[in-house]
Parts: sequence; structure tokens; C-alpha cells
Amino acid sequence: MMTKLLRLLLVAPLVGGAPLLAQTVPPGDNLVTDGVPPVPASIAEAARRYSEFRSAAFWDWHPTRREMLVGTRFGDAQQLHRVRLPGGARTQLTFFADPVSGASYQPGEGRYIVLSKDVGGGEFFQKYRYDVATGDVTLLTDGKSRNVGGVWSHAGNRYAYMSTRRNGRDLDLWVMDPADPRTDRLVVELTGGGFAPLDWSPDDRTLLLHQAISVNESYLWLADVATGVKTLLTRPGTDTVAYGGGGAQFSRDGKGIYLTTDQGSEVRRLAYLELLGKRYRFLSDRLPWDVDEFALSPDGRWIALVTNEDGVGVLHVLSAATGAERRLPKLPTGLVGNVTWRRSGAELGFSFGSARSPEDAYSLDLPTGRLTRWTESESGGLDPTDFAATAARSPASSICPRPASRAGGPSSSTSTAARKGSHVPGSWAATTIT
Repeated sequence: MMTKLLRLLLVAPLVGGAPLLAQTVPPGDNLVTDGVPPVPASIAEAARRYSEFRSAAFWDWHPTRREMLVGTRFGDAQQLHRVRLPGGARTQLTFFADPVSGASYQPGEGRYIVLSKDVGGGEFFQKYRYDVATGDVTLLTDGKSRNVGGVWSHAGNRYAYMSTRRNGRDLDLWVMDPADPRTDRLVVELTGGGFAPLDWSPDDRTLLLHQAISVNESYLWLADVATGVKTLLTRPGTDTVAYGGGGAQFSRDGKGIYLTTDQGSEVRRLAYLELLGKRYRFLSDRLPWDVDEFALSPDGRWIALVTNEDGVGVLHVLSAATGAERRLPKLPTGLVGNVTWRRSGAELGFSFGSARSPEDAYSLDLPTGRLTRWTESESGGLDPTDFAATAARSPASSICPRPASRAGGPSSSTSTAARKGSHVPGSWAATTIT
């Protein structure tokens, strides 16, 4: 009798413990816990929906049609998608096991797309060509080195990027015609990993390079594509200065460069640098905030920029000639990123996310002031209007905020019904400015 009772006492915890273990979430094999109470599975299940938010990062405009490329995921990994109209379906173009980190159309006709992807999270990014007509994917780089950044020539027949192919360590400047990977060639040998291509000159003979030393010190260089000779554009002075942290672009006439710099200021300002006289003209003095990024319009008349205002991304459009600000629709507090002009018109594409909306793709038409939401990402089955809103900012400022993600790949989302100017949940609708 005593033996039977002893057996029951030994077996009972095992039998009764099975449901208890099933009702809790065990720590991972690589995690040692001490004094941490068991986490009920019900809490994990309730929290799971908050980790299932999707997003749609705006990556690029089609060069001739009003269509977008976005990065979003339906499974475990972010892939390349095309959106043909606001509120339209997201058509998945790539189906890799690993995420696509950025993509851009070939300028001109948009016959193919260059995209970046690594394998297994190793960050040895490779460049691929996606042929729009056939859906074929071609590896453009060597499959072993790290390949980052990317900027198209104006003619659309050359693509500049950085690669460690030479020695596995230093990032050098390479140029290729993605239509023919055999044209890939080393243009400039460089030391370290701080260089990145930013823009081509209007005649496609010179590349503008950014060299990052630290957050407080960086430089801009000009590289001759034919000879590989590089020239320092922004020379060091008595104080360390950061140039181009928020971007740099040639003016449309090639006589100067628009850039960001903290020269003579506590904030990173937008400036125009004359190449001949090396004189600076500051354009964003009226905005006492860091300029995070900017984009020059195709006709060279306007500059769209995003300022970081106490952690909020705010969209502005300035005259490239005078710095005068253009009125924009007021947007809710959030984040704006990857601002890109359509090549054929005065329309801006960008990513936007807020406390009540996951990151999605939007556009702003300057002539009409119409703001349009292109994708509407899922929020794990939760109602975004129930989320706490970020504190409102001063109504005097014509602000618009920022999300993230770059189209050229490391350097550096969804919808159903077609609806023009569909609104951010609980926030704003398309607006027309008079």
C-alpha cells in the first residue's frame, strides 16, 4: 500500500504539470532566467497581434507611369511589390526566402529593376536585376562580397555602387550597366567602409561621393568616372564639419551642389555650393532643425526636405532659388522618409507612419495640394483608431512627419479598394490647397 501511494505521489506532479507547462511560455534555449515568474501563454497570445503589424515602404516611382514600387511582406520576409494605382493591389514580384532591402527602376523605360538582398542575414548584400517583362532574376554581383548603395546615371545605362570585392574589406566604387553584368568595373579604389555614391553630374561624367568619418565629420568628393581620379570637394578647416549627412545632389545645370552641412551652425542645414567659387548659400535658415534628407525636383525648381523636429519628421518644400517655403497640407504627427519626385511631374512619393498607422506609401501632388494614400497596411487585426495619438504640435507649423527605408538598398506595407485620397485611420484625408 505504501509503495502504491509513493508511486502516485511521484507521478502526480508529472501528470498535473503537463497542462501547466502548456499554459506558459518557456524561455529560449539560450536564455537563463532567475526569479522570473512563468509567462502565461494567454499573455503571449494577446501580445502576438502587436508583432504582426505590416508596413509598406515606398521605394520608387515607375519612370513613365504613375505606379510605385514598395517593400512589404505577406510571409516572413519583406519582398518587392508593385502598386499600379492608389488603393490598388500589391502585386508581389519577388519570392525569396530572404528579405529584399531596396529596389529601383531603370530610368527611362523601366524595363528592369535593380534590387538588393543578402542571404541568411549575413549582410553580404548582392545586386540583382529583375526583368519586368519576364520576371527573370539575374545575379549582377559576385555572390560573395558586400555590395551596398546604388545610384543611377541620368541616361539610365549605368549604375554606381560600393563593393568589397577587391579585398573583402574596403568598399570601392564600381560602375556597371545592369543590362550587361560583364560591363562591371572598378572605378576608384578606396580605403575603409565610409564611402557612398550620392549622385551623377548632369553629363554623367562625374560621381559625387560621401565619406563618413564620424557623426560630426564627413566630406564630399568628386570622382571622374572615366579616369578614376577623385577630388576633395569640401576641405577640412579648423573645426570638424559634417557634409552630406542628409544627402547631396548636383544642380540641374551642373554648376553647383545642393547639400546638407552643420558648417557654422548647431543644426544640419540645406545649402547650395557653387563649384566655381566655392561659395555657400544657405536655404533652410528659417527652419531651426536638422535636415534629415532632401530631393531636388526634376525641373530643378523645388526641393522637398524632411526636418527632424523633436523626433518628428516634418516635410517641407522650398524654392531652390530663394529658399521660400511652399504651403503644404497639414499632416499628423509621425515619420516621413524616402521622399522621391516622380520623373515626369511635380508629385512626391514617400513613406509615412504614425502612432495610429503603420508605415505606408503616400504621394503629394504639388500643383493641387492633393495628398493620396497608396497602401493601407494591416495592424494585426487591431483597430488603429484605438491607439493613443501622439501629442499634437503647434498648429502654426505646416508639418508632415516620417517613416523610413531607402530604395537603393542598404546604405539604408498594403491595400484593397481603389480610393483616391483615402485617409490615415483617425487622422486626415486628401486635401486640396488653394
